[in-house]
Amino acid sequence: MGNFGKRLLRWSLYGICALAPAAYVFASERPPRTTPRLPPPMRGGFGADYFGDIPLTTHEGKRVRLYEDLLRDKAVVVNFMYARCDGICPGTTKNLRKVQDALGEAVGRDVFFYSFTLKPDEDSPEALNAYAKANDVKPGWIFLTGTRADLERVRRKFGFIDPDPSVDAQKRAHIGVVLYGNVKHEQWAACPSLSNPEVMVEQIRWFMASPAN
Repeated sequence: MGNFGKRLLRWSLYGICALAPAAYVFASERPPRTTPRLPPPMRGGFGADYFGDIPLTTHEGKRVRLYEDLLRDKAVVVNFMYARCDGICPGTTKNLRKVQDALGEAVGRDVFFYSFTLKPDEDSPEALNAYAKANDVKPGWIFLTGTRADLERVRRKFGFIDPDPSVDAQKRAHIGVVLYGNVKHEQWAACPSLSNPEVMVEQIRWFMASPAN
């Protein structure tokens, strides 16, 4: 198993419903109704050295760095999409809008939503901004584009891959999953993008928890 596979395996050991190497294990049950508490940071697995500061551009035209600006010490919700999509993308966006509404002011303060395009050649900041406005996206949810090479690196860093190269090359193979986690504490989980939004909210709140709670 290569170094990347080993890192994904370590990732899978510390999630609730985790990413196994090259495959997703989806969340299907509500987390236990106990006081949320995350374990201490695992240190040295998925920090700056792993993610790197890949340059990206937001739907508002702001230049940002993947780790330093978007991920460091944050709870995040991540998905991949493209604006001109007649498949699952519109349903995913609508579902995440319900999640955003349910989380209220916590979005942009305690948890951050990031949607990365899989078609950067089409999805300019202007196109993504129009998409965000059309879907009434609220603050705290950022759509991101960049060069094709950089977005490919981002996709692979987050583990949105398939072991079959012919499947991996298909954009639609990577749009049906939402990933969420606490970057500082290296806790990650994935679920189908059309999951019950109430269940998703409960799981995301778990990742927003502080070990001091």
